Amino acid sequence: MWTTDQVLGGMPVETFLRDYWQKKPLLIRQAFPDFEAPVTPEELAGLACEEGLHSRLVLEEGGSKPWELRYGPFTEEDFASLPPKGWSILVSDVEKAVPELMAIIEPFRFIPDWRIDDLMMSYAPPGGSVGAHVDQYDVFLLQAWGRRRWMIESTPRDDENAYIDGLDLRILREFTPDQSWELEPGDLLYLPPGIPHHGVALTDCMTWSIGFRAPTHADIVGAVAEALVDRIPPKLRYSDPDLAPQANPGEISTASLTKLTRLVREALTPDDATLQRILGEWLTERNLNLGGLFPDNEPLHLDELQKRLEDGAVLRRVPAARLAFIAQPSKVLFFMDGECVELAEDKRGMVEYLCRAQQFDRHNVKGYGESLWPLLHRLYARNCLMFMFSEDD
Repeated sequence: MWTTDQVLGGMPVETFLRDYWQKKPLLIRQAFPDFEAPVTPEELAGLACEEGLHSRLVLEEGGSKPWELRYGPFTEEDFASLPPKGWSILVSDVEKAVPELMAIIEPFRFIPDWRIDDLMMSYAPPGGSVGAHVDQYDVFLLQAWGRRRWMIESTPRDDENAYIDGLDLRILREFTPDQSWELEPGDLLYLPPGIPHHGVALTDCMTWSIGFRAPTHADIVGAVAEALVDRIPPKLRYSDPDLAPQANPGEISTASLTKLTRLVREALTPDDATLQRILGEWLTERNLNLGGLFPDNEPLHLDELQKRLEDGAVLRRVPAARLAFIAQPSKVLFFMDGECVELAEDKRGMVEYLCRAQQFDRHNVKGYGESLWPLLHRLYARNCLMFMFSEDD
């Protein structure tokens, strides 16, 4: 099992967050020592053919135009017809389809779970790339197979006019790198948002990227506003029983504007507790595009679930599930895929355990009392947990 200390090259988390996170790039040699990729290029191609996973094929040449972007799922014939060079295949959310790959994500959980997006895998033959580009989110680039040369510009860019017109991808028109490295399996490159970068495969090459969610301000405010609107009783309507005569029917009067302004401000200015709940629900909302990566659990009564664990079964957290909590005065809000459960303040330890752990068995659930079982049952019923194995299997 890899650790945070390993992937940061022995650097304390506090130092990384202070000096590098969202500030400047960092190369860590052998962050994953003696790394052997548990997924081969052939297996990655197989994942790109599956329904329910977001896969893309980039054709620098050999397509209908330069840097053509195609979307999966693909077929064996699609791969058989590829040119010998100048292409890349990318598959997102791989850890959600292959839960064992959560071991790659685990060392990065010093960043809050709600900020972690996915493990994306890419493969390219020698010379393959997706062009010089800029991402607006943090990313750790793990070299998993073969060798790749990464080139970067150290100064961030945020210029919408910097890209070549008419392409499917946002390829930089000009790219002048001032740093370059050759990465081998186990090496890790961290890039903050806005850093122009270009990776070119030197051999048959797989690069895995741990990316982070960075919602726009418009997305955040829009989600909160929508949730607040949904909380307004639909039968409430504007009324003006105190309407007074006015000189011109075309005027929107000061009295009307005062009433309308007050109405909007009251509706869109929630108290802190309400706003926190809305944000927690939105940040853990289930990604409907990943619906196929959730199990279809058989219905079980709580006592049946408890008996299975006591008999040796193991529950595993579904990688696509989003769990989080917010501590408020005198209570804890526990979020499971957009649903909020309010619990007493003394249940915080139990909630922290549910959010941290990846597996639940008869041994590690001890010590949290009977109040843990209803939450485990609720998580199972929402398909946030699935049975992994049992001693009888």
